Amino acid sequence: MQKTSMQSSNLLKLIILALLGTISLVLFFLNFPLPFLPAYLKIDFSEVPAIMAGLIFSPMAGIIVVAIKNLLYLAISGAGDPIGVAANFLAGLMFVVPVSLIYHKFKKGTKSVVSGLVTGTIIMAVGMSVLNYFVILPAYGWFMGWEMTNQVIWASVIAGVLPFNVIKGIVVALLFIPIFIKMRRWIEQKQVSLT
Repeated sequence: MQKTSMQSSNLLKLIILALLGTISLVLFFLNFPLPFLPAYLKIDFSEVPAIMAGLIFSPMAGIIVVAIKNLLYLAISGAGDPIGVAANFLAGLMFVVPVSLIYHKFKKGTKSVVSGLVTGTIIMAVGMSVLNYFVILPAYGWFMGWEMTNQVIWASVIAGVLPFNVIKGIVVALLFIPIFIKMRRWIEQKQVSLT
């Protein structure tokens, strides 16, 4: 009996993660550029379901939702931009994991979610700037056959990648905090019923 209820609990977790991953993909397509930043940098809210999964279950669940979104996107888009997909996955990890880690490590509440969102924004902004400078932009240059000098890469990071990730973190945080406050009781109930 114990084994059956454990299996059905695991199946339910899997279904919830698959659903959140699919919702994340839909939100990924509802994106918009910022007028003063390069057009290829677009804000979307696809991290919201991943953060939700991270809060209900664990940081690993958040990672799974980010992975599902990117794998579904690869399947739909036909892998036209593998570097962009890899960059999106890494940015998602840097943002989602700190939020769920801080939430589960400290008192589960609005304060720990806000601390996690601030930490996640800083880690994502700095981490993606470093990755873009050393790996992502040079890889794009090689992949597309563009001439990428150090000055071009540096300017792209300082004028594009860094401010974009800071703004994205703030925008997602401003959307997520009221959602969390409204859904806090439900999230806590799910934590109890799914353990």
